[in-house]
Amino acid sequence: MLRVGLTGGIGAGKSTVARQLLELGAVLVDADVLAREVVARGTPGLAAVLERFGPGVLTADGELDRPALGRLVFGDDGARAALNAIVHPLVAARRAELAAAAPADAVVVEDVPLLVETGAAPGYPLVVVVEAPEEERVRRLVQERGMRAQDARARLAAQAGDEQRRAAADVLLPNPRRPRGAPDPLPALVARLWHERLLPFEANLRARRPAPRPAGAPAGSTGQRGAAADRLRARVARAAGERALSVE
Repeated sequence: MLRVGLTGGIGAGKSTVARQLLELGAVLVDADVLAREVVARGTPGLAAVLERFGPGVLTADGELDRPALGRLVFGDDGARAALNAIVHPLVAARRAELAAAAPADAVVVEDVPLLVETGAAPGYPLVVVVEAPEEERVRRLVQERGMRAQDARARLAAQAGDEQRRAAADVLLPNPRRPRGAPDPLPALVARLWHERLLPFEANLRARRPAPRPAGAPAGSTGQRGAAADRLRARVARAAGERALSVE
């Protein structure tokens, strides 16, 4: 089984890629869905949220009032950190349960919006980042989700920057705005990723065999090699249960 971390900034198109991978045969674990499940009515997660933020974040039906909670934590780093400390461990535990229940030959794609922000990227053998220019992401949020432009920009500012996500990415999927009437290149990119990278990676992982280096493949720039080495060090350190690891 191969676990893939899928992420991207808000409005980049991560959910679109997740749906396409699901259609190709991946087992999809959606962190946004789980984040709702772990604070549903009657759960320990909701009880913890109420203890921290008070009954004002409940609807008349006893469900979590997400807009009310959002108003409390948005723009307040301490309140947001407190909420994350409640929700993120619950979501991570549920993600692990679902991944463990997948078939032995599955490609499990975990759609995690804050994969980089939470420092979870080294826990995955492969990280895929969907990327779009900031102005295009703002446009999508305004036109497709009905946000005000200033709110959209604030959401972007609260997340990791492009350089942080690129540093964590083993695969970068560009999803820029395309000219009107032009075909969408994203489905072909996702299909290529699935057939040429994810399925072979899973088969090699299950067989415990190294992947051969393609003949004539470029070694990559110094910066690319350095970023890849940093990701490898972080993964080894995570697997070893250490906070830091020196590799000469």
